[in-house]
Amino acid sequence: MARNNSFVRLEGTLEGLTFYRKDGQNFVKTKSQVSRNRIMHSPEYQRTRENMQEFAGANRCGKSFRESFASILRVVADSQISSRVAGAIRRLMNSGAGLRGQRNINLVDNTESFIGFNFNKFKHFDSQFNAPSTGPTLSAGKDKVTWNIPDFETTNYIDIPTGATHCKLVLAAGYVSNYEWEPATKLYEPVEDTPNGVGDIVYSDAIALGGMVGAATDLVVDLTAYAPIPVTTALYGATGIVFYQEVNGDLYELAQGHSMKIAVAG
Repeated sequence: MARNNSFVRLEGTLEGLTFYRKDGQNFVKTKSQVSRNRIMHSPEYQRTRENMQEFAGANRCGKSFRESFASILRVVADSQISSRVAGAIRRLMNSGAGLRGQRNINLVDNTESFIGFNFNKFKHFDSQFNAPSTGPTLSAGKDKVTWNIPDFETTNYIDIPTGATHCKLVLAAGYVSNYEWEPATKLYEPVEDTPNGVGDIVYSDAIALGGMVGAATDLVVDLTAYAPIPVTTALYGATGIVFYQEVNGDLYELAQGHSMKIAVAG
């Protein structure tokens, strides 16, 4: 793969070269000479098929992860969120039980792999917000997430984007089941269908930027409607911040500056 720096911007395949755009850049690569039939059936491509199966499983599990935070992804996530989540899941599969190509996706026993995961790799939550707090925490039954933030000075602990007059703190939580290879369907399937790919989110009241908040902020995501939670299902809790600009008494969400990270999991 190479970058196309020519002033001529081509897309498609021409004389064995494929031109395409990705993340605003132009690339060119040679067209593959290996047929799909050979890849799918030839013994020499066994390892390729194994990798394809596991990547497909990671993508399917990653979709459930994203769906559990779907209501806020538009605001806090970058354009590469899908591939970054799938990549993190694919890496933990290396230690999963089972044959290559069919190794389990055991999220529950590897929850630490997502702690600190930023939904926008260009806007880390800890660089936007670093007020002292003890949370968030998960309840014993994994059906409630709590975040308590003592009163703080916004100018000292928030990196305020240009134009922002207010912010809201965010607590989000989502469930994702472990996934296992299912020979009957030849796909990775969730160990438990419910709850999987679902969650909830709460916002604080609007906080004026440029002084003390004026009181502690207590956020709780109540997921008891999904209880009891299977032992093969992971719960992820995320903390975030969304910025607004006040215009004629109304708050308008800024186009940028927001961030969120996975802060707790179990």
